[in-house]
Amino acid sequence: MSSASVSLPGDPPPKGAPPGGRRAVAVWGIGVSVYFVAVIFRTSLGVAGLDAADRFDVGASALSTFSILQLLVYAGMQIPVGLLVDRLGTKKVLGLGVVLFTAGQLGFAFSPTYGTALASRALLGCGDAMTFISVLRLGTRWFPARRGPLIAQLAGLVGMAGNLVSTLVLARLLHGVGWTAAFAGSALAGVVVLVLLLLFLKDHPEGHEPEPVPHMGASYVRRQIAASWREPGTRLGLWVHFTTQFPAMVFLLLWGLPFLVEAQGLSRATAGELLTLVVLSNMAVGLVYGQIVARHHGARLPLALGTVAATSLLWAATVFYPADRTPMWLLIVLCVVLGACGPASMIGFDFARPANPPERQGTASGITNMGGFVASMTTLFAVGALLDATGDDYTVAFSSVFVLQALGLSQVLRLRKQAARRERERLVASRVETVHVPA
Repeated sequence: MSSASVSLPGDPPPKGAPPGGRRAVAVWGIGVSVYFVAVIFRTSLGVAGLDAADRFDVGASALSTFSILQLLVYAGMQIPVGLLVDRLGTKKVLGLGVVLFTAGQLGFAFSPTYGTALASRALLGCGDAMTFISVLRLGTRWFPARRGPLIAQLAGLVGMAGNLVSTLVLARLLHGVGWTAAFAGSALAGVVVLVLLLLFLKDHPEGHEPEPVPHMGASYVRRQIAASWREPGTRLGLWVHFTTQFPAMVFLLLWGLPFLVEAQGLSRATAGELLTLVVLSNMAVGLVYGQIVARHHGARLPLALGTVAATSLLWAATVFYPADRTPMWLLIVLCVVLGACGPASMIGFDFARPANPPERQGTASGITNMGGFVASMTTLFAVGALLDATGDDYTVAFSSVFVLQALGLSQVLRLRKQAARRERERLVASRVETVHVPA
Protein backbone atom coordinates (compact mmCIF):
# COMPACT_ATOMS: atom_id res chain seq x y z
CA MET A 1 0.00 0.00 0.00
CA SER A 2 1.09 3.57 -0.44
CA SER A 3 2.38 5.12 2.74
CA ALA A 4 0.67 8.32 1.78
CA SER A 5 -2.71 6.79 2.55
CA VAL A 6 -2.02 6.62 6.28
CA SER A 7 -3.66 9.14 8.59
CA LEU A 8 -3.83 8.85 12.33
CA PRO A 9 -5.77 10.82 14.95
CA GLY A 10 -3.92 14.00 15.74
CA ASP A 11 -2.51 14.44 12.24
CA PRO A 12 -3.65 17.40 10.14
CA PRO A 13 -6.22 16.42 7.51
CA PRO A 14 -4.54 15.52 4.20
CA LYS A 15 -5.35 17.40 1.05
CA GLY A 16 -8.59 16.14 -0.42
CA ALA A 17 -9.82 14.61 2.86
CA PRO A 18 -13.61 14.32 3.27
CA PRO A 19 -15.00 17.61 4.58
CA GLY A 20 -17.36 16.38 7.30
CA GLY A 21 -19.95 18.98 8.28
CA ARG A 22 -23.73 18.94 8.59
CA ARG A 23 -24.40 17.13 5.34
CA ALA A 24 -21.98 14.38 6.35
CA VAL A 25 -23.79 14.03 9.67
CA ALA A 26 -27.16 13.83 7.90
CA VAL A 27 -26.07 11.18 5.39
CA TRP A 28 -24.16 9.19 8.01
CA GLY A 29 -27.22 9.44 10.27
CA ILE A 30 -29.31 7.60 7.69
CA GLY A 31 -26.76 4.79 7.54
CA VAL A 32 -26.60 4.59 11.31
CA SER A 33 -30.40 4.44 11.53
CA VAL A 34 -30.23 1.25 9.46
CA TYR A 35 -27.72 -0.19 11.94
CA PHE A 36 -29.97 0.95 14.80
CA VAL A 37 -32.89 -1.08 13.45
CA ALA A 38 -30.63 -4.06 12.71
CA VAL A 39 -29.52 -4.15 16.36
CA ILE A 40 -33.13 -4.01 17.55
CA PHE A 41 -33.85 -7.09 15.47
CA ARG A 42 -30.57 -8.81 16.41
CA THR A 43 -31.11 -8.42 20.15
CA SER A 44 -34.87 -9.03 20.16
CA LEU A 45 -34.31 -12.66 21.15
CA GLY A 46 -32.50 -11.50 24.30
CA VAL A 47 -35.79 -10.36 25.84
CA ALA A 48 -37.80 -13.19 24.26
CA GLY A 49 -35.60 -16.16 25.15
CA LEU A 50 -37.90 -17.64 27.78
CA ASP A 51 -40.94 -16.98 25.57
CA ALA A 52 -39.22 -18.67 22.62
CA ALA A 53 -38.43 -21.72 24.76
CA ASP A 54 -42.12 -22.01 25.64
CA ARG A 55 -43.40 -21.22 22.13
CA PHE A 56 -41.23 -23.81 20.40
CA ASP A 57 -40.94 -26.22 23.37
CA VAL A 58 -37.12 -26.38 23.36
CA GLY A 59 -34.36 -26.65 25.97
CA ALA A 60 -31.25 -24.58 26.62
CA SER A 61 -29.13 -26.05 23.82
CA ALA A 62 -31.86 -25.65 21.21
CA LEU A 63 -32.60 -22.15 22.45
CA SER A 64 -28.95 -21.16 22.13
CA THR A 65 -29.00 -22.48 18.55
CA PHE A 66 -31.14 -19.47 17.56
CA SER A 67 -28.40 -17.03 18.52
CA ILE A 68 -25.57 -19.34 17.45
CA LEU A 69 -26.95 -19.73 13.93
CA GLN A 70 -27.65 -16.01 13.68
CA LEU A 71 -24.08 -15.19 14.75
CA LEU A 72 -22.61 -17.96 12.61
CA VAL A 73 -24.19 -16.40 9.54
CA TYR A 74 -23.17 -12.93 10.72
CA ALA A 75 -19.53 -13.89 11.31
CA GLY A 76 -19.30 -15.94 8.12
CA MET A 77 -20.59 -13.00 6.09
CA GLN A 78 -18.12 -10.42 7.39
CA ILE A 79 -15.34 -10.91 4.83
CA PRO A 80 -17.76 -11.30 1.87
CA VAL A 81 -19.60 -8.18 3.03
CA GLY A 82 -16.32 -6.28 3.36
CA LEU A 83 -15.44 -7.23 -0.19
CA LEU A 84 -18.91 -6.25 -1.41
CA VAL A 85 -18.71 -2.86 0.28
CA ASP A 86 -15.28 -2.21 -1.23
CA ARG A 87 -16.60 -3.23 -4.65
CA LEU A 88 -20.24 -2.04 -4.77
CA GLY A 89 -20.32 0.81 -2.24
CA THR A 90 -22.37 1.41 0.87
CA LYS A 91 -25.84 2.15 -0.49
CA LYS A 92 -26.31 -1.08 -2.42
CA VAL A 93 -25.02 -3.31 0.36
CA LEU A 94 -27.02 -1.52 3.07
CA GLY A 95 -30.16 -1.70 0.96
CA LEU A 96 -29.80 -5.44 0.51
CA GLY A 97 -29.14 -5.80 4.22
CA VAL A 98 -32.36 -3.98 5.16
CA VAL A 99 -34.43 -6.21 2.88
CA LEU A 100 -32.93 -9.38 4.35
CA PHE A 101 -33.10 -8.51 8.06
CA THR A 102 -36.64 -7.15 7.73
CA ALA A 103 -37.74 -10.35 6.00
CA GLY A 104 -36.05 -12.35 8.76
CA GLN A 105 -37.81 -10.44 11.54
CA LEU A 106 -41.15 -10.77 9.79
CA GLY A 107 -40.59 -14.48 9.22
CA PHE A 108 -39.72 -14.96 12.89
CA ALA A 109 -43.02 -13.32 13.84
CA PHE A 110 -45.07 -15.88 11.90
CA SER A 111 -42.88 -18.98 12.27
CA PRO A 112 -45.06 -21.91 13.30
CA THR A 113 -42.19 -24.31 14.01
CA TYR A 114 -38.69 -24.31 15.46
CA GLY A 115 -37.19 -25.04 12.04
CA THR A 116 -38.81 -22.11 10.27
CA ALA A 117 -37.88 -19.85 13.18
CA LEU A 118 -34.24 -20.95 12.81
CA ALA A 119 -34.32 -20.14 9.10
CA SER A 120 -35.75 -16.70 9.85
CA ARG A 121 -32.98 -15.92 12.36
CA ALA A 122 -30.38 -17.02 9.80
CA LEU A 123 -31.90 -14.64 7.24
CA LEU A 124 -31.90 -11.88 9.83
CA GLY A 125 -28.24 -12.56 10.62
CA CYS A 126 -27.36 -12.33 6.92
CA GLY A 127 -28.96 -8.90 6.59
CA ASP A 128 -27.56 -7.70 9.92
CA ALA A 129 -24.06 -8.67 8.74
CA MET A 130 -24.27 -6.06 5.99
CA THR A 131 -24.93 -3.07 8.23
CA PHE A 132 -22.02 -2.25 10.52
CA ILE A 133 -19.21 -2.65 7.99
CA SER A 134 -21.19 -0.44 5.61
CA VAL A 135 -21.64 2.22 8.30
CA LEU A 136 -17.91 2.20 9.07
CA ARG A 137 -17.17 2.63 5.36
CA LEU A 138 -19.69 5.47 5.16
CA GLY A 139 -17.92 7.23 8.02
CA THR A 140 -14.51 7.01 6.33
CA ARG A 141 -15.99 8.44 3.10
CA TRP A 142 -17.74 11.41 4.72
CA PHE A 143 -15.48 12.40 7.66
CA PRO A 144 -11.75 13.17 8.02
CA ALA A 145 -9.62 10.27 9.32
CA ARG A 146 -8.92 12.06 12.62
CA ARG A 147 -12.64 11.70 13.40
CA GLY A 148 -12.54 7.95 12.78
CA PRO A 149 -12.37 6.69 16.40
CA LEU A 150 -15.16 9.00 17.58
CA ILE A 151 -17.38 8.25 14.58
CA ALA A 152 -16.94 4.49 15.11
CA GLN A 153 -17.78 4.78 18.80
CA LEU A 154 -20.84 6.89 18.02
CA ALA A 155 -22.02 4.21 15.59
CA GLY A 156 -21.60 1.62 18.35
CA LEU A 157 -23.50 3.91 20.73
CA VAL A 158 -26.43 4.15 18.32
CA GLY A 159 -26.38 0.37 18.03
CA MET A 160 -26.65 0.09 21.80
CA ALA A 161 -29.60 2.46 21.67
CA GLY A 162 -31.21 -0.18 19.46
CA ASN A 163 -30.46 -2.73 22.16
CA LEU A 164 -32.14 -0.40 24.64
CA VAL A 165 -35.26 -0.31 22.48
CA SER A 166 -35.32 -4.12 22.52
CA THR A 167 -34.94 -4.20 26.29
CA LEU A 168 -37.53 -1.56 27.09
CA VAL A 169 -40.00 -1.34 24.22
CA LEU A 170 -40.02 -4.73 22.51
CA ALA A 171 -40.11 -6.58 25.83
CA ARG A 172 -43.26 -4.70 26.84
CA LEU A 173 -44.85 -5.19 23.44
CA LEU A 174 -44.10 -8.90 23.65
CA HIS A 175 -45.95 -9.28 26.92
CA GLY A 176 -48.66 -6.79 25.95
CA VAL A 177 -49.74 -7.68 22.41
CA GLY A 178 -48.15 -11.11 22.03
CA TRP A 179 -45.41 -12.74 19.98
CA THR A 180 -46.69 -12.28 16.43
CA ALA A 181 -47.88 -8.69 16.78
CA ALA A 182 -44.69 -7.58 18.57
CA PHE A 183 -42.25 -9.03 16.04
CA ALA A 184 -44.35 -8.19 12.97
CA GLY A 185 -44.92 -4.64 14.21
CA SER A 186 -41.21 -4.10 14.82
CA ALA A 187 -40.50 -5.19 11.23
CA LEU A 188 -42.16 -1.98 10.02
CA ALA A 189 -39.08 -0.08 11.21
CA GLY A 190 -37.12 -1.87 8.49
CA VAL A 191 -39.47 -0.53 5.83
CA VAL A 192 -39.05 3.02 7.13
CA VAL A 193 -35.24 2.99 7.06
CA LEU A 194 -35.24 1.36 3.60
CA VAL A 195 -37.25 4.27 2.21
CA LEU A 196 -34.89 6.81 3.83
CA LEU A 197 -31.86 4.98 2.49
CA LEU A 198 -33.15 4.80 -1.07
CA LEU A 199 -34.14 8.47 -1.13
CA PHE A 200 -31.29 10.23 0.66
CA LEU A 201 -28.16 8.13 1.25
CA LYS A 202 -25.05 8.75 -0.89
CA ASP A 203 -21.83 6.76 -0.81
CA HIS A 204 -19.51 9.79 -0.74
CA PRO A 205 -19.47 13.60 -1.09
CA GLU A 206 -19.21 15.19 -4.50
CA GLY A 207 -15.62 15.39 -5.65
CA HIS A 208 -14.49 12.60 -3.34
CA GLU A 209 -15.23 9.59 -5.51
CA PRO A 210 -12.82 6.73 -4.78
CA GLU A 211 -10.55 5.56 -7.55
CA PRO A 212 -12.11 2.62 -9.42
CA VAL A 213 -10.65 -0.72 -8.38
CA PRO A 214 -10.42 -3.25 -11.20
CA HIS A 215 -12.15 -6.50 -10.36
CA MET A 216 -10.40 -9.64 -11.51
CA GLY A 217 -12.59 -12.38 -10.07
CA ALA A 218 -11.29 -14.78 -7.47
CA SER A 219 -7.76 -13.42 -7.72
CA TYR A 220 -8.99 -9.97 -6.64
CA VAL A 221 -10.79 -11.47 -3.65
CA ARG A 222 -7.76 -13.48 -2.59
CA ARG A 223 -5.49 -10.45 -2.88
CA GLN A 224 -7.79 -8.24 -0.84
CA ILE A 225 -8.08 -10.79 1.96
CA ALA A 226 -4.41 -11.75 1.92
CA ALA A 227 -3.19 -8.15 1.89
CA SER A 228 -5.47 -7.21 4.79
CA TRP A 229 -4.51 -10.29 6.80
CA ARG A 230 -0.78 -9.69 6.31
CA GLU A 231 -1.08 -6.46 8.23
CA PRO A 232 -0.42 -7.03 11.96
CA GLY A 233 -2.84 -4.20 12.71
CA THR A 234 -5.70 -6.12 11.09
CA ARG A 235 -4.94 -9.26 13.09
CA LEU A 236 -4.50 -7.30 16.31
CA GLY A 237 -7.82 -5.58 15.64
CA LEU A 238 -9.52 -8.95 15.21
CA TRP A 239 -8.16 -10.30 18.51
CA VAL A 240 -8.96 -7.12 20.42
CA HIS A 241 -12.52 -7.36 19.12
CA PHE A 242 -12.59 -11.10 19.94
CA THR A 243 -11.43 -10.64 23.53
CA THR A 244 -13.45 -7.60 24.55
CA GLN A 245 -16.89 -7.89 22.98
CA PHE A 246 -18.29 -11.32 23.74
CA PRO A 247 -19.06 -11.32 27.52
CA ALA A 248 -21.57 -8.51 27.14
CA MET A 249 -22.88 -9.93 23.87
CA VAL A 250 -23.56 -13.32 25.46
CA PHE A 251 -25.23 -11.64 28.45
CA LEU A 252 -27.44 -9.34 26.39
CA LEU A 253 -28.15 -11.55 23.41
CA LEU A 254 -29.43 -14.60 25.26
CA TRP A 255 -28.16 -15.77 28.66
CA GLY A 256 -28.39 -12.67 30.85
CA LEU A 257 -32.14 -12.81 31.41
CA PRO A 258 -32.30 -16.57 32.18
CA PHE A 259 -29.31 -16.24 34.53
CA LEU A 260 -30.84 -13.34 36.46
CA VAL A 261 -34.29 -14.93 36.64
CA GLU A 262 -33.49 -18.62 37.11
CA ALA A 263 -30.14 -18.55 38.94
CA GLN A 264 -30.51 -15.29 40.85
CA GLY A 265 -34.24 -15.43 41.57
CA LEU A 266 -34.99 -11.95 40.24
CA SER A 267 -38.24 -10.94 38.62
CA ARG A 268 -38.32 -10.36 34.89
CA ALA A 269 -38.83 -6.66 35.49
CA THR A 270 -35.74 -6.38 37.70
CA ALA A 271 -33.69 -8.50 35.30
CA GLY A 272 -34.78 -6.24 32.45
CA GLU A 273 -33.64 -3.20 34.41
CA LEU A 274 -30.18 -4.75 34.86
CA LEU A 275 -29.95 -5.49 31.13
CA THR A 276 -30.93 -1.89 30.50
CA LEU A 277 -28.11 -0.80 32.81
CA VAL A 278 -25.62 -2.68 30.60
CA VAL A 279 -26.89 -0.77 27.58
CA LEU A 280 -26.84 2.62 29.32
CA SER A 281 -23.34 1.99 30.60
CA ASN A 282 -22.25 1.02 27.08
CA MET A 283 -23.58 4.29 25.68
CA ALA A 284 -21.83 6.40 28.34
CA VAL A 285 -18.52 4.55 28.11
CA GLY A 286 -18.60 4.67 24.32
CA LEU A 287 -18.57 8.46 24.35
CA VAL A 288 -15.65 8.50 26.78
CA TYR A 289 -13.59 5.88 24.93
CA GLY A 290 -14.17 7.60 21.59
CA GLN A 291 -12.91 10.94 22.89
CA ILE A 292 -9.89 9.37 24.61
CA VAL A 293 -8.76 7.39 21.55
CA ALA A 294 -9.32 10.36 19.22
CA ARG A 295 -7.03 12.50 21.39
CA HIS A 296 -4.53 9.90 22.63
CA HIS A 297 -3.77 7.19 20.09
CA GLY A 298 -1.54 5.36 22.56
CA ALA A 299 -4.49 4.76 24.89
CA ARG A 300 -6.01 2.12 22.60
CA LEU A 301 -4.36 -0.98 24.04
CA PRO A 302 -4.45 0.09 27.73
CA LEU A 303 -8.19 0.75 27.41
CA ALA A 304 -8.81 -2.63 25.76
CA LEU A 305 -6.68 -4.59 28.24
CA GLY A 306 -8.12 -2.71 31.21
CA THR A 307 -11.64 -3.56 30.06
CA VAL A 308 -10.75 -7.26 29.75
CA ALA A 309 -9.21 -7.27 33.25
CA ALA A 310 -12.21 -5.53 34.84
CA THR A 311 -14.68 -7.79 33.04
CA SER A 312 -12.84 -10.95 34.14
CA LEU A 313 -12.67 -9.78 37.75
CA LEU A 314 -16.37 -8.90 38.02
CA TRP A 315 -17.49 -11.98 36.08
CA ALA A 316 -15.47 -14.20 38.44
CA ALA A 317 -16.79 -12.41 41.53
CA THR A 318 -20.36 -12.96 40.33
CA VAL A 319 -20.01 -16.53 39.12
CA PHE A 320 -18.06 -17.80 42.15
CA TYR A 321 -19.84 -15.78 44.83
CA PRO A 322 -19.94 -18.04 47.93
CA ALA A 323 -23.70 -17.94 48.47
CA ASP A 324 -26.86 -19.08 46.71
CA ARG A 325 -27.62 -15.57 45.50
CA THR A 326 -25.23 -12.86 44.33
CA PRO A 327 -25.96 -9.54 46.10
CA MET A 328 -27.68 -6.88 44.04
CA TRP A 329 -24.81 -4.40 44.39
CA LEU A 330 -22.44 -6.87 42.75
CA LEU A 331 -24.86 -7.57 39.90
CA ILE A 332 -25.15 -3.83 39.34
CA VAL A 333 -21.37 -3.39 39.22
CA LEU A 334 -21.08 -6.34 36.82
CA CYS A 335 -23.64 -4.79 34.47
CA VAL A 336 -21.87 -1.41 34.57
CA VAL A 337 -18.53 -3.06 33.69
CA LEU A 338 -20.11 -5.18 30.96
CA GLY A 339 -21.19 -1.90 29.40
CA ALA A 340 -17.54 -1.19 28.59
CA CYS A 341 -17.17 -4.33 26.45
CA GLY A 342 -18.82 -2.89 23.35
CA PRO A 343 -16.80 0.35 23.30
CA ALA A 344 -13.60 -1.60 23.96
CA SER A 345 -14.33 -3.88 21.00
CA MET A 346 -14.59 -0.81 18.75
CA ILE A 347 -10.92 -0.13 19.50
CA GLY A 348 -10.14 -3.14 17.31
CA PHE A 349 -11.15 -1.09 14.26
CA ASP A 350 -8.76 1.65 15.36
CA PHE A 351 -5.90 -0.84 14.90
CA ALA A 352 -7.14 -2.14 11.54
CA ARG A 353 -8.08 1.23 10.02
CA PRO A 354 -4.62 2.87 9.82
CA ALA A 355 -3.08 -0.44 8.71
CA ASN A 356 -5.03 -0.54 5.43
CA PRO A 357 -5.60 1.83 2.48
CA PRO A 358 -9.10 3.16 1.64
CA GLU A 359 -9.75 0.51 -1.01
CA ARG A 360 -9.26 -2.23 1.61
CA GLN A 361 -11.13 -0.68 4.53
CA GLY A 362 -14.26 -2.80 4.08
CA THR A 363 -12.29 -6.05 3.89
CA ALA A 364 -10.14 -5.18 6.91
CA SER A 365 -13.18 -4.12 8.93
CA GLY A 366 -14.93 -7.37 8.01
CA ILE A 367 -11.98 -9.42 9.26
CA THR A 368 -11.87 -7.43 12.50
CA ASN A 369 -15.60 -7.64 13.07
CA MET A 370 -15.51 -11.43 12.85
CA GLY A 371 -13.56 -11.64 16.10
CA GLY A 372 -16.15 -10.78 18.71
CA PHE A 373 -18.95 -12.59 16.93
CA VAL A 374 -16.95 -15.81 16.63
CA ALA A 375 -16.20 -15.59 20.36
CA SER A 376 -19.85 -14.84 21.14
CA MET A 377 -21.09 -17.72 19.01
CA THR A 378 -18.64 -20.14 20.64
CA THR A 379 -19.59 -19.04 24.15
CA LEU A 380 -23.32 -19.13 23.46
CA PHE A 381 -22.95 -22.75 22.38
CA ALA A 382 -20.70 -23.63 25.33
CA VAL A 383 -23.06 -22.11 27.88
CA GLY A 384 -26.11 -23.87 26.44
CA ALA A 385 -24.34 -27.25 26.24
CA LEU A 386 -22.94 -26.94 29.77
CA LEU A 387 -26.31 -25.90 31.19
CA ASP A 388 -27.93 -29.00 29.71
CA ALA A 389 -25.03 -31.22 30.83
CA THR A 390 -24.93 -29.93 34.43
CA GLY A 391 -28.62 -29.45 35.15
CA ASP A 392 -28.57 -25.66 34.76
CA ASP A 393 -25.40 -25.00 36.76
CA TYR A 394 -24.60 -21.43 35.72
CA THR A 395 -21.34 -21.41 37.68
CA VAL A 396 -19.88 -24.08 35.42
CA ALA A 397 -21.52 -22.80 32.25
CA PHE A 398 -20.48 -19.17 32.71
CA SER A 399 -16.89 -20.19 33.49
CA SER A 400 -16.44 -20.90 29.76
CA VAL A 401 -15.99 -17.14 29.33
CA PHE A 402 -12.54 -17.31 30.93
CA VAL A 403 -11.28 -19.80 28.34
CA LEU A 404 -12.09 -17.47 25.44
CA GLN A 405 -10.66 -14.46 27.27
CA ALA A 406 -7.37 -16.28 27.89
CA LEU A 407 -7.09 -17.28 24.23
CA GLY A 408 -7.78 -13.78 22.97
CA LEU A 409 -5.49 -12.12 25.49
CA SER A 410 -2.57 -14.34 24.50
CA GLN A 411 -2.96 -13.29 20.85
CA VAL A 412 -3.28 -9.59 21.67
CA LEU A 413 -0.07 -9.68 23.70
CA ARG A 414 1.70 -11.62 20.94
CA LEU A 415 0.79 -9.15 18.18
CA ARG A 416 0.94 -5.80 19.97
CA LYS A 417 4.64 -4.98 19.40
CA GLN A 418 4.65 -6.05 15.76
CA ALA A 419 1.55 -3.95 15.01
CA ALA A 420 2.97 -0.92 16.83
CA ARG A 421 6.26 -1.16 14.93
CA ARG A 422 4.51 -1.37 11.54
CA GLU A 423 2.27 1.55 12.40
CA ARG A 424 5.24 3.73 13.39
CA GLU A 425 7.11 2.84 10.19
CA ARG A 426 4.09 3.65 8.05
CA LEU A 427 3.45 6.95 9.83
CA VAL A 428 7.08 8.08 9.42
CA ALA A 429 7.04 7.13 5.74
CA SER A 430 3.76 8.96 5.22
CA ARG A 431 5.06 12.17 6.78
CA VAL A 432 8.30 12.02 4.82
CA GLU A 433 6.38 11.54 1.57
CA THR A 434 4.03 14.41 2.45
CA VAL A 435 7.03 16.71 2.92
CA HIS A 436 8.51 15.81 -0.48
CA VAL A 437 5.32 15.78 -2.55
CA PRO A 438 4.83 19.23 -4.22
CA ALA A 439 1.57 21.01 -3.52
